[in-house]
Amino acid sequence: MKTMKIYAVAAAFMFSIGFTSCEAVKNTNNTQRGVAIGAASGAVIGGVLGNNVGKGGNTALGAIIGGVVGGAAGGLIGNRMDKQAQKIDQALPGAEVERVGEGIKITLGENSVNFDLNKSTLTSTAKANLDKLVPVFNEYPDTNIQIFGYTDSSGADDYNLKLSEQRAASVKTYLSGKGISSARIVTIGRGEADPIADNSTAEGMRQNRRVEFAITANEKMIQEAQQQAEKK
Repeated sequence: MKTMKIYAVAAAFMFSIGFTSCEAVKNTNNTQRGVAIGAASGAVIGGVLGNNVGKGGNTALGAIIGGVVGGAAGGLIGNRMDKQAQKIDQALPGAEVERVGEGIKITLGENSVNFDLNKSTLTSTAKANLDKLVPVFNEYPDTNIQIFGYTDSSGADDYNLKLSEQRAASVKTYLSGKGISSARIVTIGRGEADPIADNSTAEGMRQNRRVEFAITANEKMIQEAQQQAEKK
């Protein structure tokens, strides 16, 4: 299995105990990260991580950071997300699975979920790969799923925005048709914003035509984690 990326959202913790390197943060466990996040205000976290969140925070990474619970409850949520992320990584090797704070960011590019040129219709390959995610999503029903659609930079801005919205909606419709509750899913179109590669090359444009997921705890999971944390 490929190595998943793991990002600790615990800048305040790093400062408070004198860590001076990213390696030190990586070596903390999820409970420590959760407690650290709980000790910092949202404003501090937002200021430290603002450059990574994207425009207006309306990205998969921004959605995850915006849903931080923190404290011991956040650590418990993080442990549950570890297990889900590992299963997603195993089920769909073509996806890029990243553990971020208390959530999961999934990037689905042309190797996993792709579309016909200038269309929002899912290809047979895309459907087959989404089918692999359905059992994992069903196994962890107490999570919210935000789907972000993207395009490359070819075409007008308004056209790309609409196309990205339609692509994200196509993924939601397909997953809902496979039994995933539509109430769990929110879709956002980002057009050509937030490129992850150089749009001046064909390869870069292919990478930018993608769908990203933000997986976060829903209210039920948060309440259960808080109750469990209080008993300890």
